[in-house]
This record gives sequence, structure tokens and C-alpha cells, in this order.
Amino acid sequence: MNRFLPKHIRFILQVYLLGIACFTLMRGALFLTQWERFLALPGGERVGLILRSFVMGWRFDTVISGYLLSLPIVVLTFAAWLKIDKRRLYNWVAGFIGFGYSIALFIVVANIPYFDYFSEHLSTVAFNWFNTPDFVVNMILDELIYVLLIIGVLIFIVLIILIINRFKQRTLVLTGELFPFKRLVLVSLGFMLVTFVGIRGRLDKKSPIRTGTAAFSSHALPNQLGLNPCFTLIRSFLDDLKPENKVLQYMKDEEAFTKVKKYLNIPDSISYSSPIARPVHPTTAPKEMNVVVILLESMSAQKMTRFGGSNALTPFLDSLARVGQSFDSVYTAGIHTFNGLYSTLYGFPALMKQHSMNVVNIPQYTGLPNTLKDKGYQTIHFMTHDRQFDNVAGFFTSNGFDEVISKKDYPEDQVKSTLGVPDHYMFDFALPKLNQLSANGQPFFASFMTTSDHIPYIIPEGLPYTPKDLPINQQIIEYVDWSLNQFFEKSSKESWFENTVFLVLADHGQLVHPIYDMPLTYHHSPFIIYCPKLFPKPKSYGKSGLQIDAFPTLMGVLNFPYVNNTLGIDLFKEDRPFAYFSADNKYGVLNANYYLVVRKTGVENLYRYKDKSTTDHKDRNEELVKEMKEYAETMFHTTQWMILKEQTGEME
Repeated sequence: MNRFLPKHIRFILQVYLLGIACFTLMRGALFLTQWERFLALPGGERVGLILRSFVMGWRFDTVISGYLLSLPIVVLTFAAWLKIDKRRLYNWVAGFIGFGYSIALFIVVANIPYFDYFSEHLSTVAFNWFNTPDFVVNMILDELIYVLLIIGVLIFIVLIILIINRFKQRTLVLTGELFPFKRLVLVSLGFMLVTFVGIRGRLDKKSPIRTGTAAFSSHALPNQLGLNPCFTLIRSFLDDLKPENKVLQYMKDEEAFTKVKKYLNIPDSISYSSPIARPVHPTTAPKEMNVVVILLESMSAQKMTRFGGSNALTPFLDSLARVGQSFDSVYTAGIHTFNGLYSTLYGFPALMKQHSMNVVNIPQYTGLPNTLKDKGYQTIHFMTHDRQFDNVAGFFTSNGFDEVISKKDYPEDQVKSTLGVPDHYMFDFALPKLNQLSANGQPFFASFMTTSDHIPYIIPEGLPYTPKDLPINQQIIEYVDWSLNQFFEKSSKESWFENTVFLVLADHGQLVHPIYDMPLTYHHSPFIIYCPKLFPKPKSYGKSGLQIDAFPTLMGVLNFPYVNNTLGIDLFKEDRPFAYFSADNKYGVLNANYYLVVRKTGVENLYRYKDKSTTDHKDRNEELVKEMKEYAETMFHTTQWMILKEQTGEME
């Protein structure tokens, strides 16, 4: 190694290996504290899951080590290029590295009892107790094991610092290296590139490593073991700094609870820790039918001929609306894909700019995946691209999904862009999977997220149809519709098709001839339930609905008893006075005639949207504006409270 690597790189590599060894040792200690929980894992999978946890842990440990060593690498590299006397410099670098690893190792060790108590890695939540430091310190000192742990970690840190200094001394005695300058530059640049890749944690262009990357299985504990607590702590701190993650608070909690119970018709006699939980008790037997939910990327209702779309780009989707149960006034929760996935599957609205899925400590939700899984369903989600984007895999595997099929599962020659495989290939790939689930003798729940109708637009070659001679952004709509048609045609030949309830809707809409600064076309979505076995006669509904209504509406179709702990309603049986939704820095509310837009800047406007009027009617309808704001803000406030208080899960 002396012949091929400059001594400053050899020094850094030695420190890196030492750091990885320390992190791995601490991960082993954490593993031992959770030994009984690991014994509860399936016996045939246990060893493999544990090994994969440690491999995943090495990846996250490398990220942290990369950050700790990046500045020393740059400093020592330039010093080597400039042939600067490096004895004093190495002293400084060794001190810097020793300090950095001391902090990191202290966090990792402190995480062990924290995780053992909360079953979560360290995050900024731990800082909530800083306003009572004497209480915390006394509580720690009262426990002998914690005192011993502190003493142990201090001894361990001193030992690490001594070893780093030993590496430094051994490096400084290496003299007379004759590396040609060009070779020195090339090797150093290559090493810095490798360090950058290590910091990023992944080679995929779409997303660097994130907490969801550790979600390689449907078991939470092995996924958690792979995380580095330094990573989760830093990530949670950075998330807290984002303006979009500020807590929404529009009123006092009790005021919000009183109002939300009124809006959702929840009797005062029902008492759960959640203010919105209410039991649903059907009077007839449940229907154990398969459920398939398909979210279409950017499929604004206005793209359909049914709602005024031009060029007949969605013939199949229009035909499905004509033969199914079509709710024609349903609106998406937000304007991002993660909003659509979260709200459709788990029944809560989007909270302005907050990313409800990409969080360090993932809350538990009821919703379709968990509730149907509790009813004996097999659960699977299909997506076309990187499973780490928007933390989909991490969130979903923690909330009811047995399996997430993504880019890594498809043949490489079928991946056409960063968005992964085309829609029709995802559907074709899914059919054998669904057949297999059906053959298991249990009903299944499957959700799909298409992406072809998102730039870069790519229409695969060799398709058995010729797109209309239109711009690519319209051809792609036609392709998505054709893909959906193919999926239904092929599925109809399978034995499970007749016993399946399909729901087709959009994750969000798109700008289609926008009139307002918060375009309704970005929220107006198809919402089509198709199941001839249960609904032999087609019907359309004009009542206002939301994505969050998917869960209780489908549960009503299946006729299962359950506790509805969401803000959604059963659209077949209930009504809501207003629809509401948000778009990062503003929210909208509408009824049959008026559309209210409330912006964070404080500007509010009330429009007669069916007339496509831009005249502000707010001053002439002050009471209506008050009612609309109160309705939406009550829902947002209650949602925020439930997330913060961890009340979104199952109620007993």
C-alpha cells in the first residue's frame, strides 16, 4: 500500500477503518440490548435480516465518517500538493478528527439507552427536556448503569484519540516518498471522489441516502438497526430548520376538537385518546374482496373528456367513469406525489409545506394498508422509480405494506429514465405478483403509483398503437390511459378480477388553463370505483369529496367493522360541507359555488369558480368566508396535533 497511496491518504484510511470498527461495535451493543426482539423475528429470516442490518449500518456509518473526514482530506491533500511542512498540520488534523469522532461516538453510545426506552433513534425530540437539565442529569446519575456507561464511553473515547495519535505518529515518520506530482494529484482526486460518493451514500441520481434507505425489510427492528443515530439526529435537526416544517396552530386544541367532532358527527359519548376516532359497525357481513388502488401521476380531471378535456386523450378512463361509480367533485390533498400517497392511503390532509412521509421517526397510521393487513390481507405497493424518493419505502414498510416493488426489482434494460420503468411495464410486472398473492388463499391489497405523465416524458417504442399527432405532453396522457386499459384488460382474464374493488384517482392534478394562482386543476381528480359484482349499475355523484375519503369509503364498500381514526368520510353514506386542500404556502376551500384561497401572506380571495370569475366576493360573503376558514383550519390543526401527539395509529 505504501507504493500506491500517498501517506496522507493512508492516514485517513486508517482512521476511517477505526471509525467503522467503533460504530459497528456500538451497533453490536445496541443489537444485544434488543436481543429478545430479534428472537421474535421469523426463524428462517433472522440471520439474514441481522446481517443485512449490519451491512446497511456500514453504509450509514460511512456517510458519517465521510463528513467527519472530508475537511481533513481536503486540507492534507492541498498540503501534499504544495509540499508544506505537515507536522503541525497533522497535529491539528488529528485533534480535529479526534474531537469529531468523540462527539459522534458519544451520540452513538447515548442512543443505546434512548433506543431501548423509546424504540426510536435519537432526534431533536431529545432536546425537549433541555429546559429541565437538572432533572435529566439527576435521573441519569440515579441509574448506576448510566453512570457506568458514561465512564465507559469516556474511557473509550480517550482510547480512540490515543489510537488516532498513534496513526499520526506512524504517518509522520514516513519520509522520502517520491510520488510524481501528476500521480499524486490523480490519486488524491480519485480518493476525494470516493469520499463524496461515501457521503452521498448512493449512486442513484434521484436521491442520496436517507432514513428510508434502511427500510430493506417489512420488519421495523432490522431496518432501525441499520441507521446511524448521528445521521438521524442531524437529519431531524435539518428538518426542523425548514420553514415548511413549522407547526400549524390555528386555535386552541380543545376548540379544534369540539369543532371537528361537530363536522364529523362524532357523539360526545365516544371517548378515545384521539379526538376523531369513531367505531364503524356494519349490520351485514363483510365482503373479503381484493382491493386495488391506482394513483395516476398528474391526472387532473380536466384531462378527461368527461370534464372538458380536448383531443379525447383518455378514452378508457372516460369509459371507466361511465360504467363505474364516479365521484366527480373530488379534490387532492396537495400538489405533490407524497401528498397523494399519504392522504389517499392513510386518510389525513396535507399540511402546507410539511412532508408527512419523509420524517426520521415515522408515526403509525391506520389507513388502508394497516387496517386491511389486520383483517388478514396481503399488502403490496408498486412504483416505477427509486423506492427511497420521498421516503416511500421507509414510510410504507413501517405502515402496513408487506412489500414495495420499485426500480431495483425491474430488469435494468427496462429502466428508461430516473423515473424508472414505463407505466405499462410496471402493470405487466405486477400481474404475476398479484396472481401469486391470489393463489395464497388470502385477499390482497395492492396500490400503484404511475409516473409516466411526469417529465422527462418517455413513450416506449414498439407499442401496439400509434399516438395521435400531438405534442409529447398530450401523447403521454394517451399513453397512460392506454397502459391503464391494458392492465384492466389483462387483469379481467385472471380469476381474482371479479372479486376485486378498483379505485382509480390522481396523486394530484396539473396546470390546465389556470385561472387562479391556486389552480383547481391541480387538485380536481377523477375518483372512480369499479366493481361490477357490487355495483352492477353505474352512477355518478356530485358531492364534494377528498382523497382522504378513499380509506373509509372503501372500508364501507367492504363492509368491515373498524375504528375510523382519520379525517376521511364514507362518500356513499356521508357528506361534507366543504372540500379543502393545500399547496405549500396557501390553502383552498370550496363549496358548490365559491372558492376561497387563503395565502400565508395574509391575502384572501373568494371566487365564483364555476363562472371562472376572478372577481373577489369576500367582502360580500364575510360569514361564508369565516365558515370556510374555520372548517379547513380545524382539520389542519387537528391533524397537526394528532401527528405531534402520536395519535394517528390504531385505537383500542
